[in-house]
Amino acid sequence: MKILWINNDGGGFADYIDIQGGTLVSDLFAQKIPHAKASDYLIRVNRQPTARDAVLQEGDRVSCTPVKIEGAHR
Repeated sequence: MKILWINNDGGGFADYIDIQGGTLVSDLFAQKIPHAKASDYLIRVNRQPTARDAVLQEGDRVSCTPVKIEGAHR
């Protein structure tokens, strides 16, 4: 099935990708951003914050935005 993947990490990008039916949000995150911890990102499906065990559906819009910015000073 096809979803829109929006990665707001670094330069950011968006693209339609194919995933298997029954894919969980946590599985997609682990595939797309394997070097990071999901707790450091705000993950939304169709513009709403979502749980890690949410099952993705055809046509969903998934975005990942970091909540911690490395190198930032107080």
